[in-house]
Amino acid sequence: MSSSAPTRSLPLRGATNFRDLGGYTGHGGRPVKWRRIFRSDHLAGLTPEDQALLADLGVARAVDFRGQAESAAYAYALPGVAYHPLHIEPTVVQRALELQRTGRQLTAQDAVGLMQDTYRGFVHDNAPRFAELFRLLLTSDTPTVFHCTAGKDRTGFAAALILLTLGVPRDVVMHDYLLTNALYQRPPGMGSHAPEEVLRVLWRVQEEFLDAALHMVDNDFGGLQAYLVDVLGVDAAAQKELAGRYLQAA
Repeated sequence: MSSSAPTRSLPLRGATNFRDLGGYTGHGGRPVKWRRIFRSDHLAGLTPEDQALLADLGVARAVDFRGQAESAAYAYALPGVAYHPLHIEPTVVQRALELQRTGRQLTAQDAVGLMQDTYRGFVHDNAPRFAELFRLLLTSDTPTVFHCTAGKDRTGFAAALILLTLGVPRDVVMHDYLLTNALYQRPPGMGSHAPEEVLRVLWRVQEEFLDAALHMVDNDFGGLQAYLVDVLGVDAAAQKELAGRYLQAA
């Protein structure tokens, strides 16, 4: 590619983890198209300048994975952007509070376990929401952003599924997933009731989180192909259609 390749991370004032899934090499050596699929933290804080940048990028569809209380607390409407709520309720905070109510001080290792359980829940309990994301991507290749609150867990698993389906190697997918740690800025005062070592786990990403989900795909569902077809309804024809829409021509 030329040296003028688009930037992966977009410099928005009101979101810190907004980035493009383009440029990674997929099936047949064909790169993922730039400026088609974006991932982000929530969009409720976008400035007018941010909104203008999204309009310049042609973003016309937003998929919101936040739970109902989260999306109600920080609601948004962007002009010219179709809004698709696909609620995935956050479980980590509730589980952490339950543990604390038993009188136990939460440790970083507890938090890692909770995060891994959350990711296994994405694979199993939340599959219908990810199936719907693929259905939307197949409906049209309108530039789309999908997000949750921090753009790291629900969003991170969704991005991994998309990239893996397009043939991007797993190590590259993991590298993309971990970019959150360099980009995302935790809002001040969030979760100050927990020890900092626990917050560092909950507000960042680790390989062990995504690995927990991908191992479940492999071990419980027979691998990515079987998971796509049997669980998400993305059959061979749909996969070919996705590659046609989102990979550059050979």
